[in-house]
Amino acid sequence: MKFIHFADAHLDSPFRGLSFLPSEEFNHIYQAADQSLKRIVDLALAEKVDLVLIAGDTFDSSQPSPRAQLFFAEQVKRLTDAQIQVVMIFGNHDHMKQEDLLVSPSPYFKLLGNNETVEQATFTTDAGFNYDVIGFSYLNNHITEDKIPEFPAKGKNYTFGLMHAQEKSATASQNVYAPFTVDELQNLNYDYFALGHIHARNNLSSTPWIVYPGNIQGRHINEMGAKGCYLGEIDENSGKTTIDFKETGPILWQGPKINLEGAISKADLQAKIIAKLESGQKTYFSLTIAGAQYLSAEERDLVQDPDFWQTISQSLPFASQLVDVRFVVNTSLKLNDNDQQAFQAAKEELFAPAEFKQIVSDWQKKDPEAAKLAADPDFIAAVKNLTEVKLMSKLKGIKDETETN
Repeated sequence: MKFIHFADAHLDSPFRGLSFLPSEEFNHIYQAADQSLKRIVDLALAEKVDLVLIAGDTFDSSQPSPRAQLFFAEQVKRLTDAQIQVVMIFGNHDHMKQEDLLVSPSPYFKLLGNNETVEQATFTTDAGFNYDVIGFSYLNNHITEDKIPEFPAKGKNYTFGLMHAQEKSATASQNVYAPFTVDELQNLNYDYFALGHIHARNNLSSTPWIVYPGNIQGRHINEMGAKGCYLGEIDENSGKTTIDFKETGPILWQGPKINLEGAISKADLQAKIIAKLESGQKTYFSLTIAGAQYLSAEERDLVQDPDFWQTISQSLPFASQLVDVRFVVNTSLKLNDNDQQAFQAAKEELFAPAEFKQIVSDWQKKDPEAAKLAADPDFIAAVKNLTEVKLMSKLKGIKDETETN
């Protein structure tokens, strides 16, 4: 028996922060998850699999667009027309009612565990191999209780568990996605747990298999690396299962880094950046420049300009794109104890909650969107980082001038 396991397609994901891209390029990345899903279905048909397991968050919201719904329904129909069994669950993003899903009724399609009830379904392959799939769907965006005690004992059939869930954390506030422990799953003695929710690929156990396939297409720089699905094969005599990751995402995200050890000309900086952005397929790069205190204010402004990113991108193969530049200050600049203490105190004072709130309040009077940015941890971290770069650059200039004199 062959099967495919995927999760977290997040169809209709908005891909915020990339609006500076040319419209054709932005449309390409917007459609990347669709392309990845289509490739998964192509793979299922080519491999003549018996089963496709979809472990939640197929859509990015509980009210997906008609376009996304119809596209998904079309891909499911390709599978069911080929008599491939499809079993899916809803996750915390696409928690919906069953009647809101626009998939045509078919004996080869099953939405499992509607209304957050653990449900068991039994199927038989054309070769006569019996298997069970047991799982539940979200009806709300959070499930705080441990659902594992509701799972039935394993019967004589090969058994899949299907969950959109997260490992139990020591921090109670984080246990809002059907929290579980690996020991709990292992004690059920099922043959394969098909998980969703975590976007990084991860196998929590191989005895039995407890598998996160990751999402099918990275959406931003924090979702780097190859994305796709798992193709599994079961020996129907021994029950032994082997799995193989298959890359289907059309776009990679990578985070290369260059190190500066001194001042550099604009031409050399551009050449150094281009040389670092290498890939064998279409890739979106977030570049980190370490030693950023060696850049002049003009150079910092240049490398943060989206027009500069587009100029760089035109030199890259496979229509790859530079979409982000981040600065890091290295520690080569030594300060005496008093200066170091003053530098640290200045940083803490500037970014004290009350001080930062006042800055945002003044900013918000000019731009109402400021409040949203000020609540974004990534934005705050970027502002702090850039501030430190500029301070260190100023200090370096003062230190150089002092040493010269």
